[in-house]
Amino acid sequence: MSDSVFSIDNVIYTGVAGTGKTHQLLQIARAYTDVLPSMDTQTLLREMLVALSWREVLCLIFLDFKQQHKELLKVPELCAHPFFLAKAALNQRDKHLPNTVQAELQRHSCKDSTTVGYKNRAAQAYFDKDVSGAWYLLPESLPLLTELAAQLAEWQQTCDSAPQQKCRYSMVSFHQAYGYEEFVEGIRPVTAAQGGALSYQVQDGAFLQLCQRAANDPSSRYAMLIDEINRANVSRVFGELLSLIEPDKRLGQAQAMQVQLAYSGRHFGVPDNVDIYATMNTQDQSLAPLDTALRRRFRFVTCPPRPELLPSIDVAAADTNSTLQIDLGRLLAGLNQRIVHSLGAEAQLGHAFFWHVTSLFELQQALVQQVIPQLLQLAGTQMAVVQYIFKDSEQPRDEQFVVAPPMPADAMPAAAWDEDGMSGGSFAGGLGGFAPSVTLGLDCHPDLVAGVGAFAHPQVYWRLYADAS
Repeated sequence: MSDSVFSIDNVIYTGVAGTGKTHQLLQIARAYTDVLPSMDTQTLLREMLVALSWREVLCLIFLDFKQQHKELLKVPELCAHPFFLAKAALNQRDKHLPNTVQAELQRHSCKDSTTVGYKNRAAQAYFDKDVSGAWYLLPESLPLLTELAAQLAEWQQTCDSAPQQKCRYSMVSFHQAYGYEEFVEGIRPVTAAQGGALSYQVQDGAFLQLCQRAANDPSSRYAMLIDEINRANVSRVFGELLSLIEPDKRLGQAQAMQVQLAYSGRHFGVPDNVDIYATMNTQDQSLAPLDTALRRRFRFVTCPPRPELLPSIDVAAADTNSTLQIDLGRLLAGLNQRIVHSLGAEAQLGHAFFWHVTSLFELQQALVQQVIPQLLQLAGTQMAVVQYIFKDSEQPRDEQFVVAPPMPADAMPAAAWDEDGMSGGSFAGGLGGFAPSVTLGLDCHPDLVAGVGAFAHPQVYWRLYADAS
């Protein structure tokens, strides 16, 4: 067997949401990108980007993709674009880049959006996203982007004879409707250039296109990057290629295999210079069970929550000139410690939930908009579970992170409710050891949402820290 089989890399980065799995793909994308410098085009690119804001750079990327008839983009695609990478280099930024993109998209989103929940929007909207999480440029914003479009056209004209980057990868995001036709090959409608007659042709999908490029360039390595691999039916997406992606079945290996493709009927094998990297959110396994056959074709690399990466934030102490700190790492560790005990390890929060937090206001927003809604969904509205996670059970109502609305006295037996209208359920110890009390209508405390009362002071957040051992 050829020694080169051991250089083929099939890897799935797995873990709960927010643990840096997509960030791994972005770093891999850089490793499979060749920069082909040209003084004129590079200088023009820097001159174009240096004066632009992050929002303008994102608009520029959407305009670039629009010319390729692609208008729906996910955050990883935006982060991997050469314009974004060049802007990050100019700003000497190499961390938190997906968070920067997400924040700018939300800040400049449509105020009437049904898919973006964000309060501090800019006056002018440029973006919105669909139900699949893909973002797009608002049509009404195009008249505002004529100058950017002119700059893009000038740069593209300069680059026509000297491409600046050679991307040896292809990135896709799997979803429930993603199939063999998009990934391998399928029949698609094609409109004739003259006359506009509609016909149907077999066309290569993303993986076959990449394999063709790799076959034509055997001295270089290529990578297929798949975000959220378990959100699609993996067996259906890969089809007959599921056997071909094994390292020892690649072309050029001793056990090389070829199959006859379903639509075109041509014989095909996977080149041995193609690597496959993917991410898998373990909390989403119920969406599409991962085929067990895939487990022996990929290395699984676990990405755990890393609270040690999070900083402390300074908060001004009330009525004094001093500042107090909230240790985000200890706060996340404390939440996860109790989440594991009550809901299991797969319910943990990743460090990305607090990655962007630099102030008390941003911490409050992260808790209200992301953390508490997710935990309420996982806890199934069991008040005792939520009280345990946030250490609310021994606190007065005005210091409880999650509260239930006061209930009429005749709605439940009096013994089930305390004087504040809270459920009387309590943690009984051990995994699944919660009293069965269930409360409907649980939500964030209004003072936490408004950032007032006890939640305007750091002390209330300290109790969320990991318990001292």
